[in-house]
Amino acid sequence: MTTQQTIQDRTATAWKNRAALEVEARRAQLIALSHAIHQNPELSWEEHQAAALVSGVLRDAGFTVESGAYGVPTAIEAVCGEGDLTVAICAEYDALPGIGHACGHNVIAAAGVGAALALAPLAAEAGLRVKLLGTPAEEHGGGKVAMLKKGAWEDVDFSLMVHGMTGEDRSAAAFRSTAVDRFEVVFTGKTAHAAGAPEQGINAAAASTLALTALGLLRQHLPKETNLNAFVSLGGEATNIIPDRTVVQVEIRAYEIEPWRAMKRRVLACFEGAAIATGCGWSWAATEHPYAPLNSDPVLAELWDRNLTAVGRTIIEGPGEAGGSTDMGNVSQVVPAIHPMIGFLGQEGVPHNPDFTAAAASPAADAAAIDAAVSMAWTVLDVAFDDRLRAEFLRRTADRPAGATRITLEA
Repeated sequence: MTTQQTIQDRTATAWKNRAALEVEARRAQLIALSHAIHQNPELSWEEHQAAALVSGVLRDAGFTVESGAYGVPTAIEAVCGEGDLTVAICAEYDALPGIGHACGHNVIAAAGVGAALALAPLAAEAGLRVKLLGTPAEEHGGGKVAMLKKGAWEDVDFSLMVHGMTGEDRSAAAFRSTAVDRFEVVFTGKTAHAAGAPEQGINAAAASTLALTALGLLRQHLPKETNLNAFVSLGGEATNIIPDRTVVQVEIRAYEIEPWRAMKRRVLACFEGAAIATGCGWSWAATEHPYAPLNSDPVLAELWDRNLTAVGRTIIEGPGEAGGSTDMGNVSQVVPAIHPMIGFLGQEGVPHNPDFTAAAASPAADAAAIDAAVSMAWTVLDVAFDDRLRAEFLRRTADRPAGATRITLEA
């Protein structure tokens, strides 16, 4: 090892120690932030209080904060530093209807804020520009997609965030997410008295029933590792009226984009067939932004794994979480990015269940938020301090055509 390399390693270690000390000094503040968001769950696009809490912490720490960033009312952009290397750290804070923070986005927010605060005092020395993006509506809506389209990642060299889970820690590369498309189908028919003149009606509810039956039969012939769900959100108004309008909510998922698109064509054919069979009109429209599969950057994933181990956690070999979707997938398609999971050790509740809601405010979740903040900060510093890695990420940005990050997945 050269003398220069030894000096660099010692300096990098000193930087990491300073980042860890900053997180530790703010431990109580970060846990309080997590618990405050947890105690006041807000649904997608409605996270006004959570956004205000996150903004307040960062503004008090000297960040330049813009609320309602990129035209999204509950989005945040908080920036510190003027270096040539820009990292975007994502903080989510939306909750689920009825069960609150049963996906632990309060922990995501606290960890992201913690990492940004840890890097802020080092930004000048490290040549960093730290950008905390508060990204709403991950559960339903796609806040990151809306922000991508407005250019939120256009000046970013790499991006990262961390999601909590119950159970043990896995490698960042082990996490897989699916593309997801959500849309609604509307059948239109003709009302008539259900007993007195049923022959005069065109039954939109019958079309919905036929379509759902067709979807059930289609499932046998879909590729493995795909997922199809649907339910009737409007099925009629009264038993003695032939329904003239019904609405079906649909969701399709797949790990690969082309099978996902092919599945959508077959699903839409089921609705078209039901319309033809019943004489109804039909139309469909997207209800949310489509989410892309996650494309984890292997360099960032390896650095994360190394740092997670360095903070004292044990990575268990084997498959990680799979089957869900995240709008961080869209970010990862256009910018080097990772979305690792971190364990709420000793907790067992499954996501989107009240048991997970309780786990997300447990001491294990608090510990995960602190460890995740340190590990993210260390991962960023590894890139900033390694001349080769730094140059490579800057080169990838320079090679990216202007506006490339604004182009996101369409179904």
